[in-house]
Amino acid sequence: MSSYGMLEPTIRDILRVISPLREDWSPRFQIIDELRAVVQSVESLRGATVEPYGSFVSNLFTRWGDLDISIELANGSYIPSAGKKHKQTLLKDLLKALRKRGGWHNLQFVANARVPILKFQSNYLNISCDLSINNLSGQMKSKLLFWINEIDGRFRNMVLLACSYCKAIDEVVKEWAKAHGINDSKSGTLNSYCLSLLIIFHFQTCVPALLPPMKEIYPGNMVDDLTGVRAVAERHVEEVCAENITKFRSDKSRKINQSSLSELFISFLAKFSDISLRALEQGICLYTGQWEPIDSNMRWLPKTYALFVEDPFEQPANSARTVSSRQLVRISEVFRTTHHVLISGNQNQHSLIATLVRPQLSQLCARMPANPSGYNSGYIATPRPQMHSPMQAQYQNQHRRVNRRPNDIPVNRSVNSSQGRGQQFWRPRSDK
Repeated sequence: MSSYGMLEPTIRDILRVISPLREDWSPRFQIIDELRAVVQSVESLRGATVEPYGSFVSNLFTRWGDLDISIELANGSYIPSAGKKHKQTLLKDLLKALRKRGGWHNLQFVANARVPILKFQSNYLNISCDLSINNLSGQMKSKLLFWINEIDGRFRNMVLLACSYCKAIDEVVKEWAKAHGINDSKSGTLNSYCLSLLIIFHFQTCVPALLPPMKEIYPGNMVDDLTGVRAVAERHVEEVCAENITKFRSDKSRKINQSSLSELFISFLAKFSDISLRALEQGICLYTGQWEPIDSNMRWLPKTYALFVEDPFEQPANSARTVSSRQLVRISEVFRTTHHVLISGNQNQHSLIATLVRPQLSQLCARMPANPSGYNSGYIATPRPQMHSPMQAQYQNQHRRVNRRPNDIPVNRSVNSSQGRGQQFWRPRSDK
């Protein structure tokens, strides 16, 4: 079998290793509950809610994935606001409470970041957490990524393979990027959210396209629309996205892309192998689904970044703002070299795994048993968690597979948790 023919089962073996198991959900729910108890003990945070976002909510996390948490301040039914200094003060209060309560380590207060963050690890399985204040936009972006996977489940599998090494393992494109040291924003490379956007853009520009321009999902600037009464603002975004996703998926004239994961991954590498040169004059616009000249886009001027990947949900924010010119050249080299290796004819499964993941994961993949019967389906599902609390049971009642009918896209609502009146935690609903 050629290395190209071996790539597909190799990718699926990697996905089997890094995809969350049932027991990987429960600890994260427990951490969320523990953080709620800590927040309720802090006088300056009375009435605030603890709400996850990021890969855990978008279902793009691996077994070793971290938790992104937002503390939403009490403001009646309206979306709360707080200045940077106030957020810093509140995070200092929470830092003191976490130290006093115990159960956490590696606490780090990143006060001067664009968004102040409290970073720490739970003693329970060493799960890393990033905690911020009033990050409703992050929560909604996480939902949008979850809904995008409603259109094509291959999106999740591609994200899982491309971005994972730093904090644990983040999935097929995630894992490869971290294995090659290009998934670390602090060193001037790519963060996981930016990599996810690059995969969306790849899916938009494949022939035939797997995803539409994001303006066809949400025709506006989502972050700007998160004002006023929270329930009304969230419902507006959810209903618009649900209607447009249903419209796109039910379009019978749309040509269906039948590419395998290995074919999509190889074309992804080829597409961005010259990104360091192309980025000199063009930026990536997911809103229109096109490369666009920087000089003619007034939103992107003056050009102060090595790479511009516009956040389609928060225009004109650049999700690649941390990428340095030197590291962008390295990123291109990694894309180009990996592409060459994967299409060469002298690779075996062992060398392919070594190319795609870190040594630690290579060992795990080598110990994997043979594929179970029926595993070669196009969709690699995340097992549903076994629930042990009312809050987790609510998740189980709402969580569902991505392969749903076009007219079954949900309008998701926040639901009450088991901890405290008014506490909300959004979760995707489940098939009945």
